Amino acid sequence: MAMKSKVLIVGGTGYLGKRLVKASLAQGHETYVLHRNEIGVDIEKVQMLLSFKQQGAHLVAGSFNDHGSLVNAVKLVDVVICAISGVHIRSHQILLQLKLVDAIKEAGNLKRFLPSEFGTDPARMENAMEPGRVTFDDKMVVRRAIEEAGIPFTYVSANCFAGYFLGGLCQPGFILPSREHVCLHGDGNQKAIYVDEDDIATYSIKSIDDPRTLNKTVYIRPPKNILSQREVVQIWEKLIGKELRKSSISDQEFLAIMKEQDYAEQVGLTHYYHVCYEGCLTNFEIGDGAEEASTLYPEVQYTTVEEYMKRYL
Repeated sequence: MAMKSKVLIVGGTGYLGKRLVKASLAQGHETYVLHRNEIGVDIEKVQMLLSFKQQGAHLVAGSFNDHGSLVNAVKLVDVVICAISGVHIRSHQILLQLKLVDAIKEAGNLKRFLPSEFGTDPARMENAMEPGRVTFDDKMVVRRAIEEAGIPFTYVSANCFAGYFLGGLCQPGFILPSREHVCLHGDGNQKAIYVDEDDIATYSIKSIDDPRTLNKTVYIRPPKNILSQREVVQIWEKLIGKELRKSSISDQEFLAIMKEQDYAEQVGLTHYYHVCYEGCLTNFEIGDGAEEASTLYPEVQYTTVEEYMKRYL
């Protein structure tokens, strides 16, 4: 049996990062978590790091401001997964990964790098609107650096994080489902893909030692979770035994409201527009040179939208 890769997770205390640490340990990988020494008084992060240690992870001090520390950390492992934030309402740090690419290049030992992607495939968003396209443009800058350096990679396109989308019935700014009213994007019939964040981590870790995913994009498209906003609402209505009042916002109304928001909000709302009005997640076939995670790993019992929604009851 082949040895499992040693894994370094960068951004391991974040929303997705902590799940990647858990999934890596659960799948039997020797797991390292990069952390900054200058963590200050962020006691929650310290407690999380200590809990990772108790579960068997190794803590490695390193910083984007210290090239040598990154090189030393990379030399400990076979695979690096970066999960630093690319969400403007939190912090947008995608281009920091260029420092990580430099460290990986110098270390020269890496079998696989998974950069911070996990959302919409940026390679398919060359026509995205301002200002939201900055996310996709920055991710493509990182991709080009990876490929020019000859670093083996896997890009993970996980579509919509369930917590952000399902919790608010696909309405931006809401993370708990209403029992009274929902506003539909247009007719609410545009399909999107919703994935439980723990499942994103599980599929991502599954891919790291798989030759089928080397130098490819892996799309996570669980078949039962390819649904329209209207279908998500219907699942919620069935669960609560009640029909919600419905209103609708047209694409032009949505864009007008978007333009009144601050920059970070506009970036996020642009992404919602492409997903909910244009169907950018489902309007293409995966094709050659890419793989679909639930097909590759049928043994993973993914969480369906209905199962996810039950937690809000």
